[in-house]
Amino acid sequence: MDERVREHADVLVGWSARIEPGDDVVVDVAEGAHDLAVAVAERLGGIGANLMVTYGSDEVTRAYLCAHDGVFEASEGELALFENADAYLRLGGGRNTAATADVDAGARAAYRRAHSEIREARMDTDWVSTVHPTRSLAQQAGMAYEEYQEFVYDAVLSDWETLAEEMARVKTRLDGGDTVRIVKERDDQPRTDLTMSIADRIAVNSAASVAYDSHNLPSGEVFTAPYDTGGEVFFDVPMTINGRRVRGVRLVFEDGEVVEFDAEQGEDAIEAVLDTDPGARRLGELGIGMNRSIDRFTDNILFDEKMGDTVHLALGRAYDSNLPAGESGNESAVHVDLISDLSEASRLEIDGETIQRNGTFWFEDGFEA
Repeated sequence: MDERVREHADVLVGWSARIEPGDDVVVDVAEGAHDLAVAVAERLGGIGANLMVTYGSDEVTRAYLCAHDGVFEASEGELALFENADAYLRLGGGRNTAATADVDAGARAAYRRAHSEIREARMDTDWVSTVHPTRSLAQQAGMAYEEYQEFVYDAVLSDWETLAEEMARVKTRLDGGDTVRIVKERDDQPRTDLTMSIADRIAVNSAASVAYDSHNLPSGEVFTAPYDTGGEVFFDVPMTINGRRVRGVRLVFEDGEVVEFDAEQGEDAIEAVLDTDPGARRLGELGIGMNRSIDRFTDNILFDEKMGDTVHLALGRAYDSNLPAGESGNESAVHVDLISDLSEASRLEIDGETIQRNGTFWFEDGFEA
C-alpha cells in the first residue's frame, strides 16, 4: 500500500474526526476507496474504536432511484444507526462521477426530503467527508492518475495548524461584521454585485477538524450563514451537480430569495435544485476559500470550494455551527455550492472595507486597498 494512504487515514482519524477509544464509528466506503478503508480500519482498530462499514455507491443509488415508484420512506434502521453513532466517516471515490446523471429530478428531490431526519442525525455526529484518489476523479479533473494522486495528497497532508492561524484572521473579521459585499467586474462575463447580511452569525474556521466545527478533508475555508441577500452573482467555475455538468450560472436575489436564474450549461440541473423546497431558493452558506495548496480546479467541490482566490455560495441548508444557540437558519433538503473565481477584477468587502482584492487578502503581500 502507498504509505500516503496510511498518512491520509492518520490525518482523518486523528486530526479530523478526533476518534477516541470506544467510539462507535460508521465508515461509508465508495467503490474506489477500498485501500483507504483498509487503512482507516487499521487505524480505528489500533485505537480501540468500534467499526461499522457501509457501502456508498452512486451506481447502487441510481439503480434504486430509477426503479422506485417515487414515494419514499426513511429507513428506521438507518436512522437508528446514526442516532447511536459517535462519528461518521465518508470515504468518497466512485467509478463514475456521472453515475446518477439520468435520475429523475423529482425522484431525487423526494428521496432527499424523505431522508431529512436521517441526514440531520448523521450531521449530529462527528462526521468528516474525504476522498480517495481514483482514476475516474483524475479523468474528471483532466489530470493523469499519478498527477492527481500528488494533487490530492498535497491538499490532504497540509500543515493544518498553520492554516488555521491564517484563517482565524478572516473569521474574526466576519464575526465582527454586519454586511458582506462581493463585486466582480470582468468584461467577459455578467457583473457580480451581491450584498448579504452576516450580523449575529458565527463564522467557522474550517481547518479540517471537528474541533473547529469543520467536516471536510481537505478543507481550508472560512464560512458563515448569510441572509437578506440582494443583487446578482455570476458563478464562472464549472462543476458537476447531481451528475450533470453545470457552468456559467447567474442568480438574481431579492429579499433573500432567488427570483431569476440562468446558466450557460445545465440550467435544468439548477432549476431542479431550486425547486426542491422553499429553502433551496435562499442561501445557506458564504464560504471564502483559503487553501493555497489547492492550485487548480478539478470539478470536485470538496477541493474546488477551498481554493484560494474563490468564494462559494450554497443554495439551501444553513449549518447550525454558524448560528447562535437556539436560533434556526435556512432549512432545506439540499446544500448545493456554486463557486466564483475572484482572482481578477474583483473585491470582497465587509462593512464597506475591502478585505480581499483580486484574490489577495489584506494581510498578504501585494494587497491593494
